[in-house]
Formats: sequence, structure tokens, C-alpha cells
Amino acid sequence: MSLNLDQIRKRLNTLKSQTNKSSNLWKPEPGKTKIRIVPYKYQPDNPFIELYFHFELGKRSYLSLKTFGEKDPIVDFSEKLKRTGDKGDWSMGRKMEPKLRTFATVVVRGKEQEGVKFWGFGKTIYEKLLATIAEPEWGDITDPHSGRDIIVEFKTKEQVGKDFPETDITVLPTQTPLTKDDALMEKLLDEQKEIFEVYPKPSYEELLEVLNKFLNPEEEETAGVETAPSPEDDEETPKVTTKKPPTKEGVKDVAKAFDDMFNKAEGKK
Repeated sequence: MSLNLDQIRKRLNTLKSQTNKSSNLWKPEPGKTKIRIVPYKYQPDNPFIELYFHFELGKRSYLSLKTFGEKDPIVDFSEKLKRTGDKGDWSMGRKMEPKLRTFATVVVRGKEQEGVKFWGFGKTIYEKLLATIAEPEWGDITDPHSGRDIIVEFKTKEQVGKDFPETDITVLPTQTPLTKDDALMEKLLDEQKEIFEVYPKPSYEELLEVLNKFLNPEEEETAGVETAPSPEDDEETPKVTTKKPPTKEGVKDVAKAFDDMFNKAEGKK
């Protein structure tokens, strides 16, 4: 019996990808943590990176091509479902829409030597940060020499007695340098990963295959499951579900619509 080298390489790449994500992402822990948002090397005029993800396609999440303003087969199918006039189709189409997740490059105070990490958050935190930055008296809170630290307070769902955890932020009034160590300052500003090294851009064909597997769940692979960005801040953040995919009977009409749409696009009868 010969080894399946393709399968082994695929699993190795998955494990490397998961390690890469965990080492480059920051998630708040219960309690209060002081952080600093720093300028993003690859987008110096805006510290916030907006990514769209498909969260409800089985156990994995997928970066949407909507992020890049490009055609996405899952978005196309979602829109087609919402136009059928059927309430069930509309609901399923809504679930398949990509959801916004915003990221910022941050340094955890007291752990500056660990370097810059990506913090992903939802709408509520994003709005609070934008509102602060929009006020002229606060200045540029991301400035490495005269910016401001942020206290992130995280409470688990058990602590708040809800079905979701809560995150809140407080921007501190005191202006401080990111560090007084010139070498460390240079490292923190220059040695940054690009977000798409952590969340690689999929191809149109890859997302088409994802959609096909979702509509035909008996073909879906379960090995090497990749988790979505953790929805840690509020009820408006898209939740990652682990529901079983719909049964074959449940997706029969949807699968037909899928075939009709893409066969038509390819000029088939």
C-alpha cells in the first residue's frame, strides 16, 4: 500500500496555516488588557483592515472575494436565492452572505517583544474606534510617538449571562510613545505580516468548490478544519456555527438553481 503524498502534503499545509494564524492573531482574554493600535505597514493611511468572510458554510469559514471587489460565486448564488420569491430561499441566501470582520494591527503592552498581531473585532468595537478617531481632540491614537493606549475589557458569556460574550474599550487620555527603544520601534513598525499571509485569498474556482460541497454535504471533507475569526465582541458579530449541512432533500431545489445559474453562465443548455 503506497502513501497518499498529496493528502499528507495537504494536511501539513493545513497545520502550518493553523500555526501561522494562532501566532499572528490576538484575542482578548477575560478581564482587562492594555493594547496599542499601530500603523499597518501595508496600509499606512488607514489602521483598519476590512475583510468579508463566509461564516455559515459548514465548520469552516472562507474569505470572500467581495473583500477585493471581485466576483464571488457564493455571493452570486446568495443573491439568486433571495430573488426566487421563496421565504426559505431568501433566509438561506441571507445566511450565505459574506459578513464584515475588521482587523487592526496591535501590540499588547508588556509583551512588546512578541511583535505586532492582528486583532479582529465586530461592528460595535469598530464604531467606537472610528468615533474616537473622528474627534480632532484625540489626535492620531495610532501614532507611534504620541498615540494613546486602549484598555480592552472582555467578559465571557457566562459572566454576562448571555449567549455571547461582550467586549468594551476605553481609550486612555495620556499620550505615550509605543516604546523608547529605537530598535524595538523599528521592529514593531517594519516587521509586520500582511493580513493575506494569515488569511490567503481564495480563487473563484476554490469558492465554487466550497459551494458545491455545501450543497452536496456527503462529499464534504472534515479533516483539517479551519476555524473562522472568533466572534468575540457582541451579538451583531456573525456567529460561527457548527450545524450539520442541510440534507440532500433539503438542498434539492437549491442545487438545481445552482446548476441552472452556472450552466447558464457557461453557455450550456
